[in-house]
Amino acid sequence: MTAAERTRSNRRRPPITLVLPAVVGAALFVVPLVGLLVRAPWASLGEILTAGIVADALRLSAISSLAATAVSALIGVPLAWVLARTEFPGKSLLRGVVMLPLVLPPVVGGAALLFALGRRGFVGEPLERLTGFVMPFSMWGVILAATFVSMPFLVITVEGALSGLDPRYEGAAATLGAGRLTVFRRVTLPMIAPSLVSGLLLTWARALGEFGATVTFAGNLRGRTQTLPLAVFVALESDRDAAVAISLVMVAVSLAVLVLLRDRWRQVS
Repeated sequence: MTAAERTRSNRRRPPITLVLPAVVGAALFVVPLVGLLVRAPWASLGEILTAGIVADALRLSAISSLAATAVSALIGVPLAWVLARTEFPGKSLLRGVVMLPLVLPPVVGGAALLFALGRRGFVGEPLERLTGFVMPFSMWGVILAATFVSMPFLVITVEGALSGLDPRYEGAAATLGAGRLTVFRRVTLPMIAPSLVSGLLLTWARALGEFGATVTFAGNLRGRTQTLPLAVFVALESDRDAAVAISLVMVAVSLAVLVLLRDRWRQVS
């Protein structure tokens, strides 16, 4: 048997010592989803999802996640450009701080926001005194909490794309007389568009599923700050069918985003 034939044979018959742990690993993710599907109230699913508490949470989640994504795009893309294209003292530390919400417990992030921007925070207190604006326990607080935990996904994705971009295209545009902002808008952004879209989708999906920072900083007020994840938490105590129905919606949305991004991740890898 030739080496090529042995390779094809090994691919057809993977070693059992790898297959068994792989099956257990896959089951770790599949079994909980099957549990949701089995428990789902399929007959009344539409009625549950249009009920008052779910409809309010869905509306707030849609508004807050889209707003958080827009804010992330507005300030996250320039931040990613600075991290990718400039050198300055403390750059590594700044990158670490920006990426911290990826590994930080969301509740800790919410507490940090509360201590900084709460009514007694070192920023929140003078802000309220000067303008009367209160961010905690409001829709603005939900948006800020979602932005805080989700924007790192956009920054890390766009920074990676900018770092890998061939600078000769931007240089050619500059030699033709284009200003730096024009080069960024007409050359850089179109060239990193796939990564930018991927980062925005990940940011939106993460903002949609945010729980810990939101409940800590913005509270859990129905019709005001109660998003879909918070509604699931409340429904688990009083209405299991509603909790399962909302969970199914969020699983479907998240899975759709991941499937859409699969080819993009394979290209990057």
